[in-house]
Amino acid sequence: MELRPILSTLRRHKITAWLLILQMALTCAIVCNAVFLIHQRLQRMEVPSGIDEHELVQIQLAYIGDRPDAYAQAQTDLATLRQIAGVQAVALANQLPLSGRDMSTSGLKLRPHQRQNTIEAASYYGQNLLATLGVRLISGRNFQPDELLDLKAVMPALHSDDMKNLPHTVIVTQAVAARLWPGQDALGKTIYVGDDIPLQVVGVSAPLARPDHLQMGAQYSIVLPIRLTAAEGGYYVIRTAPQDRGQVLKSALAALKRLDPDRIVLEQRSYDELRHGFFENDRAMAGMLAGVIVALLIVTALGIAGLASFWVGQRRRTIGVRRALGATRGHILRYFQTENFLLATFGIALGMVLAYGINLLLMLHYELPRLPVIYFPAGAIALWSIGQLAVLGPALRAAAVPPVVATRSH
Repeated sequence: MELRPILSTLRRHKITAWLLILQMALTCAIVCNAVFLIHQRLQRMEVPSGIDEHELVQIQLAYIGDRPDAYAQAQTDLATLRQIAGVQAVALANQLPLSGRDMSTSGLKLRPHQRQNTIEAASYYGQNLLATLGVRLISGRNFQPDELLDLKAVMPALHSDDMKNLPHTVIVTQAVAARLWPGQDALGKTIYVGDDIPLQVVGVSAPLARPDHLQMGAQYSIVLPIRLTAAEGGYYVIRTAPQDRGQVLKSALAALKRLDPDRIVLEQRSYDELRHGFFENDRAMAGMLAGVIVALLIVTALGIAGLASFWVGQRRRTIGVRRALGATRGHILRYFQTENFLLATFGIALGMVLAYGINLLLMLHYELPRLPVIYFPAGAIALWSIGQLAVLGPALRAAAVPPVVATRSH
């Protein structure tokens, strides 16, 4: 089909054509970036925690007043929880992966007196923590009993020269080891935290996600040989079979209440519930963006269909003349589809430039990665398809205009 008649017609309707081109350009730009943002959110939601998620339940308690016997109480609690039917392991942890509260973070240095930290890593600690969470050691060993220190002794030592009550060993994740000593064995290496406190790496673990800040070093975590109590903000973490989680959680709460009925239960949930809550905002954002995409595509499709219907009504006599001169229904149908394809192509080309510009702004202000090239052809194909479907109804009505219309007077 010759393009000259189509271009001639579009020149006579410049404003209308440009409005449609701009609408498709904006739709293309917004849809490409929105789909990319949804993909980023979905990827974030798939981040591995590194623990046996479906086998864990969590309980957090609060005390009223001071508890001088908190450490003895913690040991009693742990011993009692281990006796519950179905319990495989128990730990008191300062924080959990994807809990949303990065309460303990350490700046890691490779040398003493280093001005800036090499990386920031989440600090986990708690007795029997790795075994309870199901985190596997890739190399090295776990902490020895004589290496474990009480948090109440560690905290004052941080502000003094008392090295005896500070940890001297550490377990790092594989991600931390690869970042600090690429291509080398991390075992036996020394890192420095705080006021140049040396920690010797005795073990390298499989991935262990941070409680938060997943965009920057999601698997940058270390484990310290420190014990704590529920009064110091610790979580009771219980490992059991997936099918026993509900009953074990109920029995654990009852057992802890019997030991001390004055304690307040702040949280009681499975780790699956914890993870679901952590990504609640991501799901909401993905849903909102999906709604924006659907609304934009519907509005664009309606705009195309409305404009095509208007042009069909305006050109009925012209269409009748063409039919009288021998144009078939197929010719008329292809005319309107080609016209729409040209408008869509101009709009998509402009939209890709806008999409790239929007992505640059997002990269600058929100630390997003560059929009992959694959989104441009995918967006173009989607808009071409929507355009052709939207114009199909009006085009079919135009093709059905009989030649006799050419002989009628206005």
